[in-house]
Amino acid sequence: MSSLTLDHVTKIYDDDGEDVVAVDDVSLEIRDGEFLVLVGPSGCGKSTTLRMVAGLESVTSGEIRLGETAIDDRKPQDRNIAMVFQSYALYPHMTVRENMRFGLEESTDLGDDGIDDRVEDSAGLLGITELLERRPEELSGGQQQRVALGRAIVRDPEVFLMDEPLSNLDAKLRSQMRTELQRLQEDLDVTTMYVTHDQTEAMTMGDRIAILDGGRLQQVGTPLECYHEPANQFVAGFIGEPSMNFFPVERDGDVLRGDGFDYPLPPEVVDRIAAGAGDDLTLSVRPEAIAVADGPGERRFETTVDVVEPMGDENNVYLQFPGIDGTFVAVVDGYERVERGDTVTVEFPADRIHLFDRATGEAVLDRSLTRETAETETGRTI
Repeated sequence: MSSLTLDHVTKIYDDDGEDVVAVDDVSLEIRDGEFLVLVGPSGCGKSTTLRMVAGLESVTSGEIRLGETAIDDRKPQDRNIAMVFQSYALYPHMTVRENMRFGLEESTDLGDDGIDDRVEDSAGLLGITELLERRPEELSGGQQQRVALGRAIVRDPEVFLMDEPLSNLDAKLRSQMRTELQRLQEDLDVTTMYVTHDQTEAMTMGDRIAILDGGRLQQVGTPLECYHEPANQFVAGFIGEPSMNFFPVERDGDVLRGDGFDYPLPPEVVDRIAAGAGDDLTLSVRPEAIAVADGPGERRFETTVDVVEPMGDENNVYLQFPGIDGTFVAVVDGYERVERGDTVTVEFPADRIHLFDRATGEAVLDRSLTRETAETETGRTI
């Protein structure tokens, strides 16, 4: 197996004489045996990046290396890379066995017995042995997805590329396939680059995630690093569901002043704010970090319930500061009895807030992953 390296890779399209930058100077290393998820909103350049690695798109500038070998000028079939597409791309007139055999017949010198052995082994690994003589039209979406995976596995590639392979499945099957893909990748120990727009897939599947926006790489890190220590406001808002709350504030010494509230900063938080940070900031707090409190206190605010979304074990509660347009969301226990129009006191714990520079979006204060588990004033373990 090998690592996969993207070294200052850029892709520019010509649109009637105008340059359109789809991927902008992306540098990224996927370690040997690593499962890396490339995630971002639609149109951010993630599929274009994957297609450049596969050889389906040319590289405008930069270099792609498999191990120590540059592969930019190699044809797709010569890169020892297997790709799983969103559409499955199965040949409808062929059986499952024939679909899985086809790539080996075209790209290797293996005899029929060797090909059959690989197909049988891969089918057994995926639990589709009993489907080998069926055609794609006789299969469910989940079964077709397994066949597409099997067709990639039989090639025994150095790298797997997966382009939103679960997006055509229903929610329950998608969740099941996420688990199966993780087990499969661990068993095969193959370097894998997985593209998705679904941040839940990114958080649950990746050893690391790489977040793209507008063709530019925003952050690379473990799921927990990107969740707790986002590099900028885009990452903070993209990762996490419901999304992080953002409040424009002005820093006045050790107090943040926003519309409808003042937020005092304790000395230990002030000391952690990045040197050179300006006064125009965005105060941010995740919905699950907001605590329902009893009575007044520092960093506690009286709010009005606008909407309640019951989710079973928890409720998403949309809140308003009195007299201020717009809402923010808190996640509370499902047994918490709140209704529209109720007045609720909430707390933004000081050790769970984030601050971003309002002009650049860069983080000036993040919650630290190295901090020991502590108890907030409300008694919630964090």
